[in-house]
Amino acid sequence: MNVKDKVIEIIAEQAVLEVSDVDMESTLESLGIDSLGLVESIFAIEEAFDIQVPFNANDPQESDFDISSVAAIVAGIEKLVAEQS
Repeated sequence: MNVKDKVIEIIAEQAVLEVSDVDMESTLESLGIDSLGLVESIFAIEEAFDIQVPFNANDPQESDFDISSVAAIVAGIEKLVAEQS
């Protein structure tokens, strides 16, 4: 399973949606994921890929990690995975 599919699977699980309901243009807000769901998603992603996401849970706007859309999250995770290997 590639990074994109796994990230979408985790986000869909958090949003209690089918994977097919989540597309790359979706925002977490449009999927109904609140700040707690976001933090849980980040934890699940970190665990799935064994990485540390530079994410400021207390102030996501100040984070270096772009959470503006599913595509942005996937791109960020792919970059972190690539840097780690």
